[in-house]
Amino acid sequence: IVPHTLKETTLGTTLQGDAVNLEVDLIARYLERLLLGEKAGIPESGVTMALLKDNGFA
Repeated sequence: IVPHTLKETTLGTTLQGDAVNLEVDLIARYLERLLLGEKAGIPESGVTMALLKDNGFA
């Protein structure tokens, strides 16, 4: 979870086992882009695992 999202939502108080609502359409779109990448005509973002780790997101 992005630190800003954790701070600005109720996710910071959510406990293991609590019910949460996931927006499946957003997750599906993300997975499609992740799995298909350039094959789907989606430009690369330049975001890498190294970049995420360096900035505290992974």
